[in-house]
Amino acid sequence: MLSWAALFFIVALVAAVFGFGGIAGAAAGIAKILFVIFLVLFALSLIGSVMSGRRPPIP
Repeated sequence: MLSWAALFFIVALVAAVFGFGGIAGAAAGIAKILFVIFLVLFALSLIGSVMSGRRPPIP
């Protein structure tokens, strides 16, 4: 999920350099949404891991 957000951020930067304002704005908006979703899922995973009390397996 974070890689998709980074990809859309890079697309937004490239589009902004070439002057495509609408595309850059849309790609930046998608990157922001994906980043927020990633943060929420990470926080939920972290809370779930702490609440379960189990340690991760050691490889």
